[in-house]
Amino acid sequence: MAQSSGSNTGKKLIRIDVSSDSVCPWCFVGKRNLDKAIAESKDQFEFEIKWHPFFLDPSAPKEGVNKREFYEKKFGSRVQGILARMTEIFRNLGLEYDMSGLTGNTLDSHRLIYFAGKQGLDKQHNLVEELFLGYFTQGKYIGDREFLLESARKVGVEGAAEFLENPNNGVKEVNEELEKYAANLSGVPNYTINGKHQLSGGHQPEVFMRAFQVAAK
Repeated sequence: MAQSSGSNTGKKLIRIDVSSDSVCPWCFVGKRNLDKAIAESKDQFEFEIKWHPFFLDPSAPKEGVNKREFYEKKFGSRVQGILARMTEIFRNLGLEYDMSGLTGNTLDSHRLIYFAGKQGLDKQHNLVEELFLGYFTQGKYIGDREFLLESARKVGVEGAAEFLENPNNGVKEVNEELEKYAANLSGVPNYTINGKHQLSGGHQPEVFMRAFQVAAK
């Protein structure tokens, strides 16, 4: 679904560049709704999806901190309302929002997402799904090496352990993508469609479908 060419089918190609962070719940919501929109539109268009990094908290510690305590510190008295809202939104997607476990620095996840993309955009797209599922519904820590490698194995990414072992691998590329795709962004998710049409936020599938039509003109 994520990697395709419109030249063989006669369908117009819709290219989508997604800026996202692995600990952003709206990025997961947006991905699920984007997937639905693509499934509804695949008889009209071919799609090519590329995921790019964003850091909601660039200074987040690599060792990880308690997720619930982090959100309580960040949002204060608003935290219960925010968590109730996200729980409801996730349930509407058939998912259980899990606040257990740790949160922290997402650099290694972005390095891995970049690496997966070199092996195919379908693998990259599927890896992003695994990382979101683990972090948001299974209490997995986004900085845990074993969780990252398990996710890579599930989607067929080869050589992930060796790649992540060297802490410098992928860092330059992640920073280059940040500069190219996220320099002017204040938040995520952000979607650039065919290089010119932009959407921000976890929109409903119908919004994405209308954007495909506009971008294809």
